Amino acid sequence: MAETIDTMRAVVLTGHGGLDKLEYHDDWPKPAPGPGEALVRVGACGLNNTDVNTRTGWYSKGVTGGTTGGAQEAAVDGDSTWGGRPLTFPRIQGADVCGTVEAVGEGADLAWIGRRVLIETWFRDWDDPNNLDKTRYFGSELDGGFAEYTAVDQHNLHAVECDLTDSELATFATSYVTAENMLSRADVGSGDLVLITGASGGVGSALIQLANRRGARTVAMSSADKADGVRAVGPEAVLDRSPEDLKAALHNAIRRGTVSVVADVVGGPLFPQLIDALERGGRYTCSGAIAGPMVDLDLRPFYLKDLTFTGATVVPPGLFADLVGYINRGEIRPLLAATYPLDKLRDAQQAFIDKHHVGNIVITMDG
Repeated sequence: MAETIDTMRAVVLTGHGGLDKLEYHDDWPKPAPGPGEALVRVGACGLNNTDVNTRTGWYSKGVTGGTTGGAQEAAVDGDSTWGGRPLTFPRIQGADVCGTVEAVGEGADLAWIGRRVLIETWFRDWDDPNNLDKTRYFGSELDGGFAEYTAVDQHNLHAVECDLTDSELATFATSYVTAENMLSRADVGSGDLVLITGASGGVGSALIQLANRRGARTVAMSSADKADGVRAVGPEAVLDRSPEDLKAALHNAIRRGTVSVVADVVGGPLFPQLIDALERGGRYTCSGAIAGPMVDLDLRPFYLKDLTFTGATVVPPGLFADLVGYINRGEIRPLLAATYPLDKLRDAQQAFIDKHHVGNIVITMDG
């Protein structure tokens, strides 16, 4: 009779702070699927900014600087997660999972067993699925994928049927669903011209592909050393990430100084120029502030130009399924920057923070 293995390898976050708060274990308790749940053997799990921001306490209102990856001294534990609620430790982070269903709990569909899946990152009360206050994020309010196994609600499973590797598939979830939500919130469509900040990152590169898919034109902003990698994703033009005169740079690149949409994940000192570059009736959509959350906002352009501002965090039901459809039909492609084994998660997160890459960094369960 085969021995039942009830432990697994995992990296657990033990508190807010530096990289030393991420601890590797090879004997962590293996989860068991509860009623309506599935046990997923993780093949790969991508990194994203939420992992870093949660670990460092950057979401706290006491923090005013940009994302640095170091512990934020001004953070207040009571509001240092994306939803403003305390985090329970220890916690297994990691939202971007590709894996295979190994078992299911009572009442779950046996047909899931053996299927390769992506896990939807937002968990809901399925009796009240549109209630934003009841949503939880995978790897934040519940354990995620920086481990060999994870147990999740079967509602959050999405079958993938394509030739991409687990590592390639693990680049999609957070970055692409965030980008698609931003574009949906801003009602981007054919005829729009979209300016994308932070274009070399996971969300930025996803914004290029997904806006192009909608028939929009895209202009990307990136550092010079990453410009060639960004161009390969397909924007119409690539601008420097911090031009002295953004409208002049736009005019030199595309013969016009304004855009209909700004999709921003950077914030910080560039913000006034981004707003100035919007045409009358333009839309600004935001899902991050890696250069700093505190910005200089002149209300006069906001109302005199009839602008619309939208924030994008919790995605509506059905959007993740749409994204998986794009993947299965080959309408978008992964941008895999590097892979690291699970026991090198600290190194992977430091590389993610250093931002010398284009696309996404992924943890694999090999080894």
